[in-house]
Amino acid sequence: MAIISTLASWLIKKRIHQIDLFVKYPHDVQAEWFRRLISSGKSTEWGKTYDYKSIKTPEQYAERVPVHNYETFKPHIDRLRNGEQNILWPEEIKWFAKSSGTTSSKSKYIPVSNASLEECHFKGGKDMLSLYINNHPDSEIFDGRGLVMGGSHNISEVSNESYYDGDLSAILIQNLPFWAQFMKTPNLSIALMDEWESKIDLMARETMQHDVTSISGVPSWTMVLIKKVLELTGKTHLKEVWPNLEVFFHGGVNFEPYRNQFKNLIPDASMNYMETYNASEGFFGIQDQSDSRELLLMLDYGIYYEFIPTDRLEDENPKAIQLGEVEKGVNYALVISTNAGLWRYLIGDTIEFTSLNPYRIKITGRTKNFINAFGEELIVDNAEKALAIACQKCKVSIVDYTAAPLYTSNKQKAAHEWLIEFENEPENLEFFIETLDNALKSLNSDYEAKRYHNMILQLPIIKSLPKGTFYAWLKKKGKLGGQHKVPRLSNNRLIVEEINQLTTQIN
Repeated sequence: MAIISTLASWLIKKRIHQIDLFVKYPHDVQAEWFRRLISSGKSTEWGKTYDYKSIKTPEQYAERVPVHNYETFKPHIDRLRNGEQNILWPEEIKWFAKSSGTTSSKSKYIPVSNASLEECHFKGGKDMLSLYINNHPDSEIFDGRGLVMGGSHNISEVSNESYYDGDLSAILIQNLPFWAQFMKTPNLSIALMDEWESKIDLMARETMQHDVTSISGVPSWTMVLIKKVLELTGKTHLKEVWPNLEVFFHGGVNFEPYRNQFKNLIPDASMNYMETYNASEGFFGIQDQSDSRELLLMLDYGIYYEFIPTDRLEDENPKAIQLGEVEKGVNYALVISTNAGLWRYLIGDTIEFTSLNPYRIKITGRTKNFINAFGEELIVDNAEKALAIACQKCKVSIVDYTAAPLYTSNKQKAAHEWLIEFENEPENLEFFIETLDNALKSLNSDYEAKRYHNMILQLPIIKSLPKGTFYAWLKKKGKLGGQHKVPRLSNNRLIVEEINQLTTQIN
């Protein structure tokens, strides 16, 4: 491992210098990637349709190419999955990242080109390690194994050619270089299994035999694995199994509802937590400061960024602005053009800039993952922060949750219904509800106005669910493991009613 550590140290110093350059010259870097992307796309079917050859400026690009969502791209992606090429991107595309579909019930298949693998996703993984080591120069992370919570993939044959779809994590694991495979656990055959209940058991049995120094994964599924490892080993906390464990690289869902659970299972003040923003569509941000949970927007990954203020999303032709025009404290929908052939693509995530020099962001939610049934405009960021406050004050932890509006009826006034699976129940549920409500009011003035004297909204209604409810719901939906997650907020009651019905069956 000494040779690997020495080589890694050299590469890390080199990359940190490059990161410093895009931090110093962000607009130049984005302008260069805009030119490269337009040039690469001009010979594709899409590029010819919009005459990319004549596009010289971002303004021309925005005028000519509308903002698109997945439904617009779906016919083109379907053709790619059936073996056609040079439709959206000039490279041959054989990999498709299957999205969990948190904004709809349908799966989404996002094209993953070789360029996006190398210049975006793998580069993001390397930068995650580079920034971590740069902040922790005494790290011994390379002296042990990295535990990676991977998904699964499927293979389809079209005209004697193989095409692959699956979780992004599975695609990345499948394409890792040999030296990276050697440094990770579990082995490939287990990591890519698609039957998650067996997979968790086998992952736990293999990984507990190794000296694991880092874990990477979605918090919810990583927690399931940790509990299985502790069950099999009979240990009370994870440092008894992996004494050299030093960092958990997490993403996919907000970490705050899980933070106390991880601290309970890894009771070590020296344990580090580092957030990443890696979606099927691209690797967008990395926590670059140990003492701050903000994410550095990564600008040299083959992605050109635009931003639409969320309060303008319902406009007939919402205007997207460039990086140099953004402001702090504004909620933006993210629009990307990528080296996998997504052009002015509205990915469904919302962010807020916390710093403009350098450009740092926080994830605030989804464009369709909110509650606004009564004009309260409650977004995921509000919900996560309020829950964190309530959990801290009431000394409880949460496994998972979802919330939806409860409409006025003869017997019920309007309210928000929260379904929460607690790790440990609050001693006084009424106090927890009151604390959550006050936190929401302090974070969201629209919610506060609708709660005034209970005129529109009543106190939230919280149902404490039996242990394992959300796991059972995900299993029933065929969404165990990988990047699948429980939608946090819904503007309709479809998910809440499904889970309420399942709870009745469990009881």
